[in-house]
Amino acid sequence: MENVERHTHLPETERLSTIIALILLAFALAHFIRIPERELSIQLPGLYLGVPFGAQQLAALLAALLTASGADWLLRSHPHLETRWRIEHWLLPGVTAWAIGLPLLQLPLHPAWWIGFLFGGVLLTLVLIAEYIVVDPLDLRRAPAAAGLTAVSFALFLVLSTGLKFAELRLFLLLPLTGLAIFLVSLRTLRLRLPDDWAFTEAGLVALVTVQLAAPLHYWPIAPVSFGLFLLGPAYALTLFFGNMAEGKPLREAAIEPAGVLALIWGAALLIR
Repeated sequence: MENVERHTHLPETERLSTIIALILLAFALAHFIRIPERELSIQLPGLYLGVPFGAQQLAALLAALLTASGADWLLRSHPHLETRWRIEHWLLPGVTAWAIGLPLLQLPLHPAWWIGFLFGGVLLTLVLIAEYIVVDPLDLRRAPAAAGLTAVSFALFLVLSTGLKFAELRLFLLLPLTGLAIFLVSLRTLRLRLPDDWAFTEAGLVALVTVQLAAPLHYWPIAPVSFGLFLLGPAYALTLFFGNMAEGKPLREAAIEPAGVLALIWGAALLIR
């Protein structure tokens, strides 16, 4: 039997530390930059739509873009990078910075902010290292790195959806932000399981089901964490189901695990008051 060479590469420390330092610096400086908040608005017949946009939203967006570009720069140093198509490795780092930045930029500078600041830096570091590892299919740590990225993806979606509910956004803002977040998370998760194909249709269906559920839940008097869990359950279960089906599992076998996960997550949501 032919021996296959296995790899254990890690990203360059200088590049990784530079990326993390720049992102954290952006979060820190955003607290000292004051930009008058403006409202992007449109007047429709019988409906006025206004979207507030200020320094916090701008900083979170710039941090996400900076992280995505930093991930691309980091991956270029990988010795076994065989393709120039690296966009799949931008998704989760960008979503991670966005999900960390939105609550972090709203908190005042007290001990809780510093805890979130340090935790965000550690999480971003781990995500970038894991993305570097999964580039190489022959890396010994690819399977646990992919599992870790999947767990982080859906944990971030829970944090983001909970934060959006807590912010009491209007429905026309909540739905597209929630749909975009879960589309990117589901797309990246399925790409990790099916590296030879992009599951745009499946990820779109997950996003559609999620926003359809988010619309009525928006008006229910439930806790923000319960709201996030009610969305997380079907989103994760459907992504898992589509991955199982794509791997050729029979319908019944493919549905058992997602059904159990859905029941567990929704059970937790019902217990939270």
